[in-house]
Amino acid sequence: MYIDYYGFSAKPFQLSPDPRFFFGSRVHTRALAYLRYGLSQGEGFIVITGGIGTGKTTLVKNLFQELDSSQVIAAQLVTTQLEADELLRSVLAAFGLPYEEAGKAVLLKHFEDFLRSHARHGRRVLLVVDEAQNLPSRSLEELRMLSNFQIAETPLLQSFLLGQEEFRHTLQEPGMEQLRQRVIASCHLTPLGETETRDYIEHRLHVVGWQGVQPRFAADAYPAIYRFTQGVPRLVNIFCDRLLLYGFLEELRDFSVDAVEAVGLEMNQGGEGSTQGTAGGGRSLLRVSHAMEQRLTELEEAMETLLQHPEWQDAQLERMERRILQLEPSVRVLRRQLADVMRRMEDKLSEDKAADETKAEEQSLS
Repeated sequence: MYIDYYGFSAKPFQLSPDPRFFFGSRVHTRALAYLRYGLSQGEGFIVITGGIGTGKTTLVKNLFQELDSSQVIAAQLVTTQLEADELLRSVLAAFGLPYEEAGKAVLLKHFEDFLRSHARHGRRVLLVVDEAQNLPSRSLEELRMLSNFQIAETPLLQSFLLGQEEFRHTLQEPGMEQLRQRVIASCHLTPLGETETRDYIEHRLHVVGWQGVQPRFAADAYPAIYRFTQGVPRLVNIFCDRLLLYGFLEELRDFSVDAVEAVGLEMNQGGEGSTQGTAGGGRSLLRVSHAMEQRLTELEEAMETLLQHPEWQDAQLERMERRILQLEPSVRVLRRQLADVMRRMEDKLSEDKAADETKAEEQSLS
């Protein structure tokens, strides 16, 4: 809706990770440097942690853009609520290897042969495990065991582990000592600061053709956006997308702090707190939609994997059905809140129209 109105070439604040929009904040640039360092070492585990929506998946997709497929064979494991045996089968499926109707010893032999074959042709194998905080301890141990495959003391598999904040605590558990010893670098992603939040917003706008003119943002609009989102990239995307939609509906070419506050108020409706100058209130509705968006993204990525590996479907359909059921309460909440917002917008338009008609009538009488 607002893309043509503001002259953008695409949606600037889409939620699906896109390497084109990668923003090199201080912490994200550091994390990317760790990932590149890990690739250069070709061994061990690289651990990237961060809160929901801080950009872990976008970071890895940006790194994937840099990979030479003739030198590095990479696969990403998204569905990680898996026990050890399921994990091994999932890893093989991620690399396109057969895994059905075979015992663990046979599966391990297939995977070792796969690793050795690529090593003989000068290629390294990289496994990226997303949502690693969902992995049980036995599954993490299974990953560590897979890293034992070597040729002349040269590791054949390297793994990147991406997880939410609780994964840091998991790694500190006593039973994780051997895995910790394999971690050659780690980095924790934190939200953007206030200044970086402004830079992040303008960066994404520039990618879609914004020249800084249409729309304009008042200087005090950026701190207000930061207050509502606390610099979490995904929350910034959700908020700014709604802000641009609001601007389109209200025919705004300039965004003042009042416009930002109005959007924050709309997004907070539903009785879950106050927007009176506190970040917590302004983020209540964002958290609901943000959690739903995260699950939707996971489902989309899992479905894409299933389409690529039809033989894997039986093992995953039940898990996907459970996730869909988890989404339904969030969908109901958002539907009610969206209907409430639309109703208030219609009421406001009707009130403004009536006020304009009254004003015009008074002027004609005078």
